[in-house]
Amino acid sequence: MASFDIVSKVDMQSLDNAINTAKKEIATRYDFQGTNSTIDLDKKDLIVHVLTGNDMLMERIEDVIRSRMIKQKIDPTCMDFGKEIYASGDMVKKDIKIKQGIDRETAKKIVTDIKTTKLKVQPQIMDDQVRVTAKKIDDLQAIMAFCRSKEYGIPLQYDNMK
Repeated sequence: MASFDIVSKVDMQSLDNAINTAKKEIATRYDFQGTNSTIDLDKKDLIVHVLTGNDMLMERIEDVIRSRMIKQKIDPTCMDFGKEIYASGDMVKKDIKIKQGIDRETAKKIVTDIKTTKLKVQPQIMDDQVRVTAKKIDDLQAIMAFCRSKEYGIPLQYDNMK
């Protein structure tokens, strides 16, 4: 029986590179001079801490982070941009969470979508991933193409093709 896993994960080294290049760009850009803007990546909790002067600068920093992630071939939909928190004084703080793994609702939606294709495959939810098994590899490739055409709000990768 052939199988593959549908997962949602972020390459931490590429994410670290993207955040470091965003830091360098913000340090050297003219419109950020004297704003005391900072970006920090918490690798343990998978949170990007951003601190800057106002909302407009926050939007620019988010755009820089998105563009650097795209250049590192990381899908920016893995980031959960929360609400801004006003820190002490006139500073604005935001914690951007990095989403890893497939949550239960999304996994159930993926499984029901796969079952509607009427192909002879068996999807099953395993923790934070979905495993799809079938007798024919062609059916698995059709499921991969089907899942790529759908939008689930998180970036999907396909691993362990056996």
